Amino acid sequence: MSEKGERIICRCNEVTLEEIEALIEQGVTDIEMIKRLLRIGMGPCQGRTCLPMVISIIARKTGKSPDEIKLPATRIPIRPVPAGVLVGDMNEE
Repeated sequence: MSEKGERIICRCNEVTLEEIEALIEQGVTDIEMIKRLLRIGMGPCQGRTCLPMVISIIARKTGKSPDEIKLPATRIPIRPVPAGVLVGDMNEE
C-alpha cells in the first residue's frame, strides 16, 4: 500500500514511482524484470496506463531513448477461453 505523498504509476497494483526508481538505481533496467518484480502491467488495464510511464521513467533514469525500450512480452492463453469462465459464471467445456 502506498503512503501519502507517493506517486502511483501502476494504479492496478499500487506501484509507486519511488519503487520503480529504486529498482533502476539497483541496476534493474530491463522492463521485463521490472514487470516481474513489481507486477506492473499485470492488472486489469494490462499495462495500457502504466507501461508508457514506466518506459519514460527508465529512459529518463538511464539516458536511453524511449524507442530503445521494448514493451514487455504479452502472454495470451494457449487456447481461447470464454470470459464467463474467467469470472466464474460458467464451466469450461
